[in-house]
Amino acid sequence: MSNATPGTDPLASNPLTRAVLEIDEYASGLGWDQPARLFALVDTTRLRAEEPGLASQLGLDEGGEEIASLTPIEQDELPSGAPLDEFLATIAWPDAVTGCALTVERQMLPPSAEGSVPKGLADAELAKWVAEHPDRQEVRMTVAVLRDGTRESALRLREKDSPTEVLTGAGLVPGLADALSATFAAD
Repeated sequence: MSNATPGTDPLASNPLTRAVLEIDEYASGLGWDQPARLFALVDTTRLRAEEPGLASQLGLDEGGEEIASLTPIEQDELPSGAPLDEFLATIAWPDAVTGCALTVERQMLPPSAEGSVPKGLADAELAKWVAEHPDRQEVRMTVAVLRDGTRESALRLREKDSPTEVLTGAGLVPGLADALSATFAAD
């Protein structure tokens, strides 16, 4: 894990890391208490060549650097009330989509609180228990995967809501990364 800010972290030279940080910055601009957001990740060069009108709408038709990059394209709003894992299981991406990303807010507990979690709670009861715990922290997770299995994540705590406090790493949210990877499983 490392702290990351666009343009200052050596890991940001990786196109997937740049895309995750771009999505994190976008979500940060919307503020907290937002619904989950799903993004298709497309190869920028391919998008310019095959969909010049869309590339123009996205501001990608200018020259600029010709480096390997990914363009995040926000998808329609996720259905409310449907469990996220069940919704993700219904997704199939067209071949033009190189990867996908999801940003979602959750409450989490520090590792020191794990031993105090009551056993046998149903999901709703556990969520309520965490929401009432004095050490809970709100976090925004942005997780992205590519068709080839490459993963990247960014975590931003609400209490440290600053671009210099964003943690990045491939293995930060493995369960969500697995669920996103499964959207490409039919390939």
